[in-house]
Amino acid sequence: MHQNIVRIQKNIEPLRQQIINHKVYSSISDLEDLQIFMQHHIFAVWDFMSLLKALQINLTCTTLPWFPVGDAVTRQLINEIVAGEESDVDAEGQIKSHFELYLDAMEQCGANTEPINLFLSKLKNGSTFNDAFETAKVPAAAKDFVNATFETINTGKMHLQAASFTFGREDLIPGMFFSMVTDLNSTQPEKVSIFKYYLERHIEVDGDHHSHLALQMTEKLCEVNPEFWQEAEKVTKQALEMRIKLWDAAYVEISTRKVPA
Repeated sequence: MHQNIVRIQKNIEPLRQQIINHKVYSSISDLEDLQIFMQHHIFAVWDFMSLLKALQINLTCTTLPWFPVGDAVTRQLINEIVAGEESDVDAEGQIKSHFELYLDAMEQCGANTEPINLFLSKLKNGSTFNDAFETAKVPAAAKDFVNATFETINTGKMHLQAASFTFGREDLIPGMFFSMVTDLNSTQPEKVSIFKYYLERHIEVDGDHHSHLALQMTEKLCEVNPEFWQEAEKVTKQALEMRIKLWDAAYVEISTRKVPA
């Protein structure tokens, strides 16, 4: 593996550990807790797709007339990731993006999908992000998370988008969280089976194959430019810090619900 990739992985490890060991995971003990967690997390799932499509737009030809754009290997890497994320299959074999699969999981679980649906509906109708956030009453930490991601997207710098996608967006799912979901599913499969399936797909597709492809893509985009590698590490740390803040907010809301009145 490229020495700069190894260096970034080493330097971001403390932040990754903070995410893996975050107290939000152990605070989730029932369906209502899981609903709160999902109501925050859905915004990260959505803007992950936006980051992915920003990369595809920049690394492949998405306008007419068609021309071969950039490096053919990089094109192949991003197109393969897009196909897996945007056109996966649900438990019934229906084609779904991971975002749509997550929404299905929220609906099955009884989580409130109104904020994310209203937010997207406002954006589709031409609202600014700020107006859409306000109308949809999006949680503050989710709003900050999305804004930070779009700052990276709006730089137009492909190496930053790739670094944030590759290192900053790993939904590091600890075994303990997966066990909790499995336990909930064993007693309430009619509420949790889709989310359990989502996590399994996430670990299987994103965790292994896609992360390997994304590492190759980041390496190709940063190449031998030391400044690119430094910027990549900086943007990765910011993305992981925003993830910690998102989990902090979910934890506060879950904990507050458990405090006796």
